[in-house]
Amino acid sequence: MVYEVVESIDPRDRPGAPVQEHRLGVFGDEQQAIAKARAARDAFMARGIADYAWWIVREQGATLARWIADSQSAKEYVLDLRTGSLVEV
Repeated sequence: MVYEVVESIDPRDRPGAPVQEHRLGVFGDEQQAIAKARAARDAFMARGIADYAWWIVREQGATLARWIADSQSAKEYVLDLRTGSLVEV
């Protein structure tokens, strides 16, 4: 399987502006993809940006995330493949 990491940023200073989406990379290993997403979140948080952002790891081309985190909390979620719901890790 191939996993992609996507960063989405909702600019605080431009209400109603489209969410900016950036593909941060494609990985053959899910754990490498999650590590990239965590590093991107840490770098975003270290810059002290007020925008709302979130990061997801998903199978390439999928619309369902396998891992997700956002800039408003330290919580991370993974997809429970049995139920199709996100659960906190």
